[in-house]
Amino acid sequence: MRKPYRTLDDLPPVVPIFPLSGALLLPRGGLPLNVFEPRYLAMVDDALSGHRLIGMIQPTEPEEQTLKPALSRVGCLGRITSFKESEDARYQITLTGVCRFRMTQELAADTPYRQVGCDYSTFAGDLVSSDESDLPRERLVAALKNYLARRDLKADWQSVMQAPPEHLVNALAMLCPFEPAEKQALLEAPGWNERVATLVALLEMSDARSFSGSMN
Repeated sequence: MRKPYRTLDDLPPVVPIFPLSGALLLPRGGLPLNVFEPRYLAMVDDALSGHRLIGMIQPTEPEEQTLKPALSRVGCLGRITSFKESEDARYQITLTGVCRFRMTQELAADTPYRQVGCDYSTFAGDLVSSDESDLPRERLVAALKNYLARRDLKADWQSVMQAPPEHLVNALAMLCPFEPAEKQALLEAPGWNERVATLVALLEMSDARSFSGSMN
């Protein structure tokens, strides 16, 4: 049964984390993950036997250069809402975003995966659906069309036009191949209006960079 999270008191003060550069999880967004490293397989096992919650967070330095990269200060708590084990012992899971958090400290945990203390107080609004009345859909769609056209990518425009605003914004923010710092900016946008404005700006700036590059 799905556990409701009505107040910040329902959220754990300490969570296991999955540091992954370029991965963005937003409240009520769905992030599919292919888990194969032993430490993260253990993390999923432990989460499934408990509250099913994992924190997604981006490292601030290349993961291939250190076993314990420094972490961004803000991540997003996700609940495992689907799980499948493959024949080669990998886990295919989907995390559904619950609430963003600010990392307060990293614990000296004896688990193979890292654990951090979380402060959710800045992000209490994540527990309720966004005010979607101010979505500039026409401008967003225009920016997206240019963004995709310059990359020879296509979209189901009927689905784009009919998608609920928050679902559309979350999907675009999470799926578009923005740089890690740009993904972090989308995560840390204070509220709905700021996230929409950031998303539109990133699409338009990326399109402008592509145009500038084609002129050189």
